[in-house]
Amino acid sequence: MNLIRLFAVLIAGALVACGQDDGQNRPSGPPGGGKPQPVHVQVVQKKPWIDRIQALGTARANESVTLTAKTAETVARVNFDDGQRVEAGAVLVEMTDRAEVAQLKEAQAATVEAQQQYDRLAGLVKQGTVTQSQVDQQLAARDSARARMEAIRVRLQDRVVTAPFAGVLGFRAVSPGTFVQPGTVIATLDDLSVIKLDFSVPETFLTALAPGQDIEATGAAYGDRRFAGKVTSLSPRVDAVTRSITVRAELPNTDGALKPGMLLAVEVLNRPRESLSIPEVSLSAVRERMFVYRVNDNKAQETDVRIGARRSGEVEILEGLEEGDRIVTDGLVRMRDGAPVQVVEEPAT
Repeated sequence: MNLIRLFAVLIAGALVACGQDDGQNRPSGPPGGGKPQPVHVQVVQKKPWIDRIQALGTARANESVTLTAKTAETVARVNFDDGQRVEAGAVLVEMTDRAEVAQLKEAQAATVEAQQQYDRLAGLVKQGTVTQSQVDQQLAARDSARARMEAIRVRLQDRVVTAPFAGVLGFRAVSPGTFVQPGTVIATLDDLSVIKLDFSVPETFLTALAPGQDIEATGAAYGDRRFAGKVTSLSPRVDAVTRSITVRAELPNTDGALKPGMLLAVEVLNRPRESLSIPEVSLSAVRERMFVYRVNDNKAQETDVRIGARRSGEVEILEGLEEGDRIVTDGLVRMRDGAPVQVVEEPAT
């Protein structure tokens, strides 16, 4: 029994000692006994912001055509080289046309004779020497001769292949002496002064798209080089399978760097504006709550914020901060609301 009482006394003494020790050693105030915590801060500033809608697109020539023969004939001359730049109307290929040239001369002579006969009869009908029906017959003969001459001229034009617009020719597929038929491919012609870029965007961005918007495109062949252009039109239909809409933009291509068929990464620049911006590392989150530590009178104040867009290390602030506020960017591990801080670095504004 005495042993039990001894144990009870010892336990009671230990509890009293613990209580006294706890009261003496419990820290009060902020961590470190109130010593200010060194921190780095950043001044909140307004910066240009642009929303970017990203997509992949395929480059197309402004104008593109496959040149073909219009008649069955032998190639007499080829007047271009592979990859040559030509102007609109340039004569590219000439076919053999000796028979048509002879027929044209004959038709021209017949037309001149028919016109002369008509002029004579028109003078005689006023004198009553010939009837009006004879004049009408000669008039029909003259018009028939003219029509025959024009038909031969058209056939001669079909024996000459010209460039319908200025552009760059592809590889030629014929040589002098080649017998061609209607539809035989001669070469391709592309107008590369402007590149059309078609790309698909999810229908959720439909209200954010409009003709005239600026775009930027990049290609794997040119690294970080950016090609600027503008949206020119939107497809009138949304694809029922992919739920996306096709957008067409145009990019100036004065140096010919872009080629039809290239895969380009596209960014549509939307809603240009000035917004408050902070470093992404200064933002803390607890569930759906976002907050930062604002420095005021050498103390950290936990401040709720509402964020907008993000970009490479920065966050747009919609609510909670004002321009000129200072926020903690480094030293957040032990930070809490109301803790004293010592600013050790503050970038110049």
